[in-house]
Amino acid sequence: MANTNKLKVFNDPIYGFIGTPNQLIFDLIGHPYFQRLRRISQMGMSYLVYPGAHHTRFHHALGSMHLMTKAIQILKWKGVEINEEEETGLLCAILLHDIGHGPFSHALEGFFINGVHHERLSIAFMQYLNNEFEGKLAVAISIFKGEYPKPFMNQLVSSQLDMDRLDYLKRDSFYTGVTEGNINSERLISMLNVVDDNLVVEEKGIYAVEKFLMARRFMYWQVYLHKTGLMAEQLLVRIMYRAKELLSSGIEIQGGHAILSFLRTDNDITVDSKVLEQFALLDDIDVLGAIKAWQFHNDFVLSKLCTMLLHRNLLDVKIKSKPFVQEKMMTKLKSISNLYGIPESEATYFVFQGDISNKAYSQGQHGIRILKKNGKVTDVLKESDQLSLKALSKTVTKYYCCFPKESV
Repeated sequence: MANTNKLKVFNDPIYGFIGTPNQLIFDLIGHPYFQRLRRISQMGMSYLVYPGAHHTRFHHALGSMHLMTKAIQILKWKGVEINEEEETGLLCAILLHDIGHGPFSHALEGFFINGVHHERLSIAFMQYLNNEFEGKLAVAISIFKGEYPKPFMNQLVSSQLDMDRLDYLKRDSFYTGVTEGNINSERLISMLNVVDDNLVVEEKGIYAVEKFLMARRFMYWQVYLHKTGLMAEQLLVRIMYRAKELLSSGIEIQGGHAILSFLRTDNDITVDSKVLEQFALLDDIDVLGAIKAWQFHNDFVLSKLCTMLLHRNLLDVKIKSKPFVQEKMMTKLKSISNLYGIPESEATYFVFQGDISNKAYSQGQHGIRILKKNGKVTDVLKESDQLSLKALSKTVTKYYCCFPKESV
């Protein structure tokens, strides 16, 4: 692959120096749509729990591309046929896989464009960029959508053992300081191979896979689904819904053009180039700037929610293995309604419940395949002697409720 004449090297705290393999990658990284990822938090509001978790989608995208480079080198060394066009397609697909994320990533998933998740927006952005770059992203889009005739390429980008997961687990572990999530990505990549056009892990790498799955489970319960981070993100969502409710009632609120244009939209939005251009203007700064202004709004609910989040004066959170008793929730709701002097319909912004679930591994067609020494390919659960690993294939659901500390 030809090297770019504009050498760009990023000094990454996880992997060291990350280079730009070719001119197209260099130009994509420099594009405003990609540079926007510098202003999109990788872990939503988790920094309220883990102060170091201020890394961005930009960091993650570069790290994932770096791991893809290593994976391509390993597979080609093992005799897997990957031509130059496919190599570029893989690097572009993983580089742009999260370009559709909105402010605070998963925290506001599907809010600004109703029901449209970041994967669909990533495809839309890639198609837009493909036109701008004269069709050079066609292979990347085909790989990303799972339409390319070599399935292992899509599996490198999106599967239960892809470069996305290998990077975010290691990266999020590093920035949060939760060492249980630290995985040996180099060992896992060195054990990759391809059989019948599907990605496999050689048998001697099974212990690294077990460690990877256990680390994923720990990170979800300790970090991604941490009760305080979860509740903070729920507050963020409720702030946005309250702002949208006020605007629909004719009550003006402050905010930038981009955020207000989406908040004023009630109906489903068709994702076209104009909407993408507007969405590309949105980032964490817009949301935080709006929240700082809204803390002084005359509406009690909006002002109170914003103040709580900004000052980290958060709600109490309780988590149980069974749903909460509705009568107790109603008692808390009435208590807050009386305490704050607001209708019960508005008190639901402060007293609410929900559920969270964690399934570290899904066995089946898209499972992690182990290549045995005799050439047979089986699922990792069949080869692992870890009883705890088999438990990871079961969905664990927990229930939470949130309410102000002052409630009865």
